[in-house]
Amino acid sequence: MKVLVTGGAGFIGSHVVDRLLEAGDEVWVVDNFNDYYDPAFKRRNIAHHAGSQKFHLHELDILDESGMRRVFAEAKPELTIHLAARVGVRPSLDQALLYEQVNVRGSTIVLELAKQHGCRELILASSSSVYGRQAKSPFSEDDPVDHPVSPYAATKRAMELVAYTYHHLWKLDIVCLRFFNVYGERGRPDNIPAMFTKLAVEGKPIPRFGDGTTKRDYTYINDIVAGVLACRGKKFGFEIINLGNHTPVSLNDFMTTIGQITGRQLDVQALPPHPADVPITFADVSKAKRLLGWEPTTTLRDGLGLYLEWYQHNQLTKRAIR
Repeated sequence: MKVLVTGGAGFIGSHVVDRLLEAGDEVWVVDNFNDYYDPAFKRRNIAHHAGSQKFHLHELDILDESGMRRVFAEAKPELTIHLAARVGVRPSLDQALLYEQVNVRGSTIVLELAKQHGCRELILASSSSVYGRQAKSPFSEDDPVDHPVSPYAATKRAMELVAYTYHHLWKLDIVCLRFFNVYGERGRPDNIPAMFTKLAVEGKPIPRFGDGTTKRDYTYINDIVAGVLACRGKKFGFEIINLGNHTPVSLNDFMTTIGQITGRQLDVQALPPHPADVPITFADVSKAKRLLGWEPTTTLRDGLGLYLEWYQHNQLTKRAIR
C-alpha cells in the first residue's frame, strides 16, 4: 500500500513509519523539521531508513499548499496518516495564531488534497485535550467537548469538525484518534515523562505544578502505534476513537515511579498550578476495543523502564536514535 505520513519524522510519526515499512508498505513522509525542539532529534528518528527504496522524505511544511500538492501527485496515496501538528498545551497560550494556522488550516489542506487526489482513507491525530475540564470520567467519545481550555485543544477540536465536513460532503473514510498522554522512546524533550526522566538522571530539580494530585492517562508509544495501524482498511465512514491506557496516575505517584526506576531521590520544585492544566485525563477505551479490537498492554512502570533503557543507550551515549 502507498501511505503518506505527515509529521513522519516526529515522535509518534517515526514509530508509525517504522511499522509501515516493516509491513512492506511504500511510505512518503512529510515533515518540516521545525525548531519547536532540536531538528536533529527528528532527523535521527528516521536516519535508519536512508537508502530504502520504499521510503520517500519530503522536507516540507503542510501549510505549503503547492508543495503538498506535488507530494500527493507523486505519492498517489491510498492512505493518509496525518500526524503533523503544532503540539503542546502550554506553548499554545503564547502562539495561538500559529497553532490555528498549522492545526486547522494545515489539516484542511491535507484533507482537501486527499479529496482531490483520490485518497479516500485518512487517519488523523487528535488529542485528549479536547475534553477540557470534564466533570465525569472516564472520558467517552460521546461526551460534550465545547469548552476547551487552551488554543491547542481548540484547534484539535476544530480539526475534527473540519474532518467531519469532508466525510459528510465527499464521503471520505476518516478516523480521528484522540491520543492520551503518549510517552516512550523518541519522546519529545518537553514531554513530561522524557523531561522528568532526564532531570532525575541528572539530579536536577523537577518542577511540579500544583499539589501533585492532577492525574494523567499515560499511554506507551507501542500501544498507540498498534491503535493507529488497527484503523487501516476499516472503512468506518467517520469515527472519533480514544486511544489511552485507561489507568490515570497522579503526578505525585508518577514522580515516585520515576524515582524508583532511575534509583534517584527527586528534588521537587513546587510551583503554582498552571491555568491550562486539567485535573485529569482518563480514556474510556471501550469503543477502541469494540471497533478496533484494541486495548493497551503496557503498564506505566514497564513503559517507563523501557524508555529509561532507550534514554541511557541513545541520549547519554549520543548514539543514533533507533
